[in-house]
Amino acid sequence: MQKSGEFMKAAVVPKYGIKSPTLVSNWPRPVPGDNDLLIQVKAVSINPIDWKIMEGATKLLLPLKPPFVIGNDGAGIVSGVGKLVKQFKPGDEVYFRPRKDRVGTFAEYCLIREDEAALRPGKSTWEEAAGLPLVALTAWQALFDKAGLKAGQRVLIHAGSGGVGTIAIQLAKNAGAHVITTCGPSGIELVKSLGADEIINYRDQKFDEILKDIDVVFDTMGGQTMKKSFALLKPGGVLVTVNGIPTPDVADRYGKGFILKTIFKIANNGNHSLARKAGGRFEYLLMEANGAQLEKIAKLVDSGIVKPIVDKVYPFSKMEEAFAYQMSGRAKGKVVLTI
Repeated sequence: MQKSGEFMKAAVVPKYGIKSPTLVSNWPRPVPGDNDLLIQVKAVSINPIDWKIMEGATKLLLPLKPPFVIGNDGAGIVSGVGKLVKQFKPGDEVYFRPRKDRVGTFAEYCLIREDEAALRPGKSTWEEAAGLPLVALTAWQALFDKAGLKAGQRVLIHAGSGGVGTIAIQLAKNAGAHVITTCGPSGIELVKSLGADEIINYRDQKFDEILKDIDVVFDTMGGQTMKKSFALLKPGGVLVTVNGIPTPDVADRYGKGFILKTIFKIANNGNHSLARKAGGRFEYLLMEANGAQLEKIAKLVDSGIVKPIVDKVYPFSKMEEAFAYQMSGRAKGKVVLTI
């Protein structure tokens, strides 16, 4: 990455194992390459992947070398473009999710390739737009790319009041599915308003004793919640998770070798076995940047079909407080930072 000689504020990870990045005021401002957009960032959202990166949990697949800027999605104004960029121009208002090797949106300026961005929904605020890319792409790719969700199918979405869950409910409902979700007591009214057909209060009810004949399970929890969900699948059903240890195909996409692929394969043998026992299949999703899908999602937002859910908004200076709240698990929808 080239540097302009100018400086900016940025949220920097000085070492692995921290709970919040450090706000610095003299980080070098980047210069766009041929296919890049230079974004003047207006708002960003905090996602679990951010603190997993900071903890070092993703180093096998994403070996970033500290110090580095954190951040995996956001919204802002195109400030400059590379000479090969065709889709955008300075002044365009966009929202974006960078590729795995382009982490670094928590700054006054960041670089995004043009195929990682889309014009932000016109009816959204900056905060709403910033909270959408990662969770909306995750929900889209899990439900449609991995699970092939169709009208009339029964889908179970775990943690429906969370960032991913709130969008997944709306996308599944719009697709004509019968939507079942789990949440705590404080999230019941929210998920009902988003279109959930059945709501299971996990404090008082055991979903695995109530449900059966599920076509698609979208798991955002992992652990025992995922394990118990396999038995609910009907023959031909699918469970898609975004938690736990990736499958070997992910190692392939990240250019990793035989050893890591073998570790991933062995680690997931039990999941595949549980899926086969139910007559279904198991899929792991590591979401990919996709500007074309963001375009489709923006249209759904502008048509009123999808409503972004933002829980709390913090200024950049309150980043530590914002990270603590997001990591607490209490957020309903997204936690957003304004820059």
